[in-house]
Amino acid sequence: RFFPQTTVTTPTAVQIGISGPDMQWESIMQAYCLAISNAKKYIYIQTPYFLPNESIMNAIESAALSGVDVKLMIPYKSNEKTSFEASMSYMGSILKAGVEVYQYTKGFIHSKTLVVDGKVVTIGTTNIDTRSFELHFEMNIIFYDAPFAQKNVDIFLQDQEKCELIKKETLDKASIFK
Repeated sequence: RFFPQTTVTTPTAVQIGISGPDMQWESIMQAYCLAISNAKKYIYIQTPYFLPNESIMNAIESAALSGVDVKLMIPYKSNEKTSFEASMSYMGSILKAGVEVYQYTKGFIHSKTLVVDGKVVTIGTTNIDTRSFELHFEMNIIFYDAPFAQKNVDIFLQDQEKCELIKKETLDKASIFK
């Protein structure tokens, strides 16, 4: 009963990534950096918390500056006000690099996905923040499957319709406190 017969007939290559404070390597963060750095066409990211470390920030900005279509989706309102305000401090830099940042307005988006070039998808418990990369026990599944990647692109684009695009002009008008 714990292992029922599957109806899946299409082979899909998957990889399980785990990380935690007891591990020598930050394997999920390294997988993110590798996927982002190898992107040629597009990168779509959904995360409820965006507090990237320097490696992730450099990879995202470098991808955008090299002409890769980079889209980031974060919540419009967060359940963690301090984390939300801290994540907004990264927006000016990534917008300047050419990343499109969308704020999901129809509730709190808690998706943690990364889709690269219609070839690689990672879904799991990992937020794009130092706590997830270094301090928490996390697990992601990395899928190497074009049809599954397309399904996740479609989900991203459907969610994007429920978003507001963050514009640099809006950030420039924010109060000094913000």
